[in-house]
Amino acid sequence: MTIRICLWSGPRNISTATMRSWENRPDCEVWDEPFYGPYLLQTGLDHPGRDHILQSVPLDALTIASECAGDAPGGSPIFFQKHMAQHMLPGFRRDWMAVCRHIFLIRDPAEVAASFNAAAGGVTADDLGMAVQRELYEVACSFSGYAWPVVEGIDVLREPEGMLRKICAAVDVPFDEHMLSWPAGKRDSDGPWAPWWYGRVETSIGFEPPRDSPHDFPDSLDPVVAECRPHYEALRKLKLTPGR
Repeated sequence: MTIRICLWSGPRNISTATMRSWENRPDCEVWDEPFYGPYLLQTGLDHPGRDHILQSVPLDALTIASECAGDAPGGSPIFFQKHMAQHMLPGFRRDWMAVCRHIFLIRDPAEVAASFNAAAGGVTADDLGMAVQRELYEVACSFSGYAWPVVEGIDVLREPEGMLRKICAAVDVPFDEHMLSWPAGKRDSDGPWAPWWYGRVETSIGFEPPRDSPHDFPDSLDPVVAECRPHYEALRKLKLTPGR
């Protein structure tokens, strides 16, 4: 039986490092942001590498949803899917989520907004996807009757092994020490957007200690953060905490 695990994150978090962590398990395959193509196609957003991405990935959201509910392509017992919450547009099906286990990865919206703004030259609340992430949490929990784990990225950076053990327990899979480190470099599993976004993670060999944000926070970001913060705080109240 395939164990399907969906990581639901927003941008500028530790989602790709988390995908590296799971991919380093010998029993796991990963899928990197499967709905990014349909998201770009339907929103018309001019993200870096847009044309290349649209030519390289599946674009039919219905087919992607069916594959997310299926087996890992190579037959591995664990099928880990890294999803960006904002990619789940209102018309995209959610019923496939009922056969998956879920992890919700959060980060303070002020930090996310500053990082995204620095990378993209602008940011909106929709770019950060926190309202959708909260909705998806409610949908996932309603399907299962189970409170799926909410994880703050900085907690994983501060205490990788302890948090990974808690996350694995919360989705009912055994912890594997291979999750704590991985070889540096590119991956065949990385999405075609990797050249624009994955430079730092490609040099990583594990979860690095947290550091202060290097990004400026202009006043123009205040409304974006104010719109996102209630959704972040609602999920933050539910998060797994470090330590025993």
